[in-house]
Amino acid sequence: MNKKIYFAGSIRGGRVDAELYKRIIAYIKRTDTVLTEHVGDLSLSLREGEKSAEAAIYDQDTAWLRECDLLVAECTCPSLGVGYELAYAEKHGKPCHVFYNRGKTHLSAMLTGDPYFVIHPYTSEDEIYPILDGILK
Repeated sequence: MNKKIYFAGSIRGGRVDAELYKRIIAYIKRTDTVLTEHVGDLSLSLREGEKSAEAAIYDQDTAWLRECDLLVAECTCPSLGVGYELAYAEKHGKPCHVFYNRGKTHLSAMLTGDPYFVIHPYTSEDEIYPILDGILK
């Protein structure tokens, strides 16, 4: 069954992992639909926009969160938006899988201390894909 995946990754919090997001999204798209494919767009703007445009982003993202079958978040680069998306997904009962590179960051205790989130620490990118295979099957 083709699942609808909400992929969460830092945008305004920093785009240092944008290439990684792009590769993860491409991997997921081999078998499933990624509702937030734009997170892997390397030209995505970091700047704040008009209030009406930002309200539209909020409306679209929360609609996608309610529609998705599960959320996959890459949290190596801290992001307030990703934290909000995780809390919103939890509130709506969406399964949440959180990836982070343990060699580059320490994940927030607000995530590691919440038993709702399935946490997947990794040390190299090639560890991510077999885990994703298990999540998506």
